[in-house]
Amino acid sequence: MRIDAFDFELPQERIALQPAEPRDHARMLVVWPDGKLSDRQVLDLPDLLRPGDVLVFNDTRVIRAQLSGVRSRDGHDLQVGITLIERLDGAEWWSFSRPGKRLKIGDRISFGAGSLKAEVLGKAEDGRVRLRFDRSAEKLDEALERVGAPPLPPYIATRRAVSQEDQERYQTIYARHSGAVAAPTAGLHFTERLFKGLEANSLHKAFVTLHVGAGTFLPVKVDDTDDHVMHAETGEISADTADWLNRVRAEGGRIVAVGTTSLRLLESAADPAGIIRPFAGATDIFITPGYRFRAVDVLMTNFHLPRSTLFMLVAAFSGLETMQRAYRHAVEEEYRFYSYGDACLLFPAGQ
Repeated sequence: MRIDAFDFELPQERIALQPAEPRDHARMLVVWPDGKLSDRQVLDLPDLLRPGDVLVFNDTRVIRAQLSGVRSRDGHDLQVGITLIERLDGAEWWSFSRPGKRLKIGDRISFGAGSLKAEVLGKAEDGRVRLRFDRSAEKLDEALERVGAPPLPPYIATRRAVSQEDQERYQTIYARHSGAVAAPTAGLHFTERLFKGLEANSLHKAFVTLHVGAGTFLPVKVDDTDDHVMHAETGEISADTADWLNRVRAEGGRIVAVGTTSLRLLESAADPAGIIRPFAGATDIFITPGYRFRAVDVLMTNFHLPRSTLFMLVAAFSGLETMQRAYRHAVEEEYRFYSYGDACLLFPAGQ
């Protein structure tokens, strides 16, 4: 399909720069199977689902992947901003850096007044910089927690500074497994109060892990979806979780993916009959209109960028015309877009 089919007008003032407070007071646009729209609130979620449904959450934990450092060379210091984007092994990462062109292979960068150091190992044609840190695995993760900052998306980070509030708010309350460099943003709306509401309505929870990569923010630069190469992300679904989700569905419950990351992992793990298998590894699944969903019955997600792979995914789920109309409604009704914005609850067309 042509990429411009997924374009829409979005005023800059609709982009949320701050999260809703409290988390579960964000608005939520419901897109019903017949295409009708309802303006609700995230707190209404328990009443919009059926007893026996199971919500599947992505429990990845966002690392503090934004770093400010100093490169010293020939007696001159250069301030460098680094965003970690892909872990290669315990000590090495691909990163974006500013200014990237002034870095050379062999340069050394110090972070946190010298408490953490990295060497430039290589540079890619697309601007990525390969770094090797002076420690690995858990010790590196601990150092990043001390000297790093939350890697806010570019549409927020270019318009305001990272605040102390972001340390807590750009993380779900159930985050467990470190590795993401972007938050699974639909999950940012959940609170203990909302969890209690789900439980009171006999709704279940399950957890999977997909480490969200910075590729989720990259623009689609081709003219046709057939030519786009999707970024890969690493995830895991345990055998116990897969078995339980299959039992729930067999008994008439629906699988509700909380976020496109949960959906992509579940669909990657499902066989042609819709049976979810244990999964551990990378997925680069690219979902566009025409895709037949195997595992997911309902999707809760935030509002996405024009011409993005995520808007293509929601168009595949609820229909392109329906989602174009839903997004026009959201703009007119002043919903808040993107990572810190409001939510959608989507049902497949005609079901």
